[in-house]
Amino acid sequence: MNPETRVLSFYQADVFTDQPFGGNPVAVVLGATGLRDQELQQIAREVNLSETVFALPPTDPTAAAKIRIFTPTQEIPFAGHPVLGTFYVLGKLGNLPLKEPVTRVLYECNIGVFPIELYVRNGETHRVIMSQPKPQFLGVVESVKDLFEVATVLRLSKEQITGTKFPVEMVSTGLPVMIVPVRTLTAVRSIVPDIMAINDLCARYGVNGIMVFTTITVEEMSSVHTRMFAPPIGVTEDPATGSASGALGAYLVQNGVVEVGPTTEIVAEQGYEVDRPSRILIQVESDDDAIQQVKVGGQVVMVMEGRLIY
Repeated sequence: MNPETRVLSFYQADVFTDQPFGGNPVAVVLGATGLRDQELQQIAREVNLSETVFALPPTDPTAAAKIRIFTPTQEIPFAGHPVLGTFYVLGKLGNLPLKEPVTRVLYECNIGVFPIELYVRNGETHRVIMSQPKPQFLGVVESVKDLFEVATVLRLSKEQITGTKFPVEMVSTGLPVMIVPVRTLTAVRSIVPDIMAINDLCARYGVNGIMVFTTITVEEMSSVHTRMFAPPIGVTEDPATGSASGALGAYLVQNGVVEVGPTTEIVAEQGYEVDRPSRILIQVESDDDAIQQVKVGGQVVMVMEGRLIY
């Protein structure tokens, strides 16, 4: 082996599932300290998952680790399933000391430092839950013309959206997304998105993707059925999206789509259309009619480990 060859350990976990080959896969790369941004991007493009995470020493001493998140085309400041998968892997490897019943630490990403909780039983993590930035409601699509355009890029009739009586709204809990309500499960499952049109629409509204939801679900225990299209960041359809699910949870509470309490618990099902069924747990904490905190979590399984050699 060439003395200049670099060898990095990597692990792949499936997030928001208890079964291998379900949920959303994430690659977690260790030992990447000192690599240039270009190298990190090349590795993410080679791995070619929706996100690849590089777990690095924190710059904030209160955090357990700093994570940098790359899609195949660019670095993004924040995401959900990469955070959950990374900390599951760190706990599994013993890099993060696990304490029962709950291990609480902080994670650092490019937009700040936030809490994460690992629920531990018999030495194994059975659920990971992350706190997300406080939601921002960034505007509503109001005009008939604009609503027709949103429907058109999703190849839906406008009535499938307007018939819900809920708004098309831009929301962020770290990554801005357009939330689109749809009246029926059949309509959501039949969507064949126009990728170029979605890119143009997202650029105009300043969002990274479109999350479509309906309150009609496949599984009886679910609250909503969702699909996430994020071609602006290199992901045509995501099997399970933690950041957008946090934004969706805030939207559902803010607009009274679900029954709201001090802590509103929502179960989102996603990934059915790409054969990776996922179950996402969302908790929205409210006080004085204002959302105070959004948490997103679920189960994780390890499916692969190996070495990157270059």
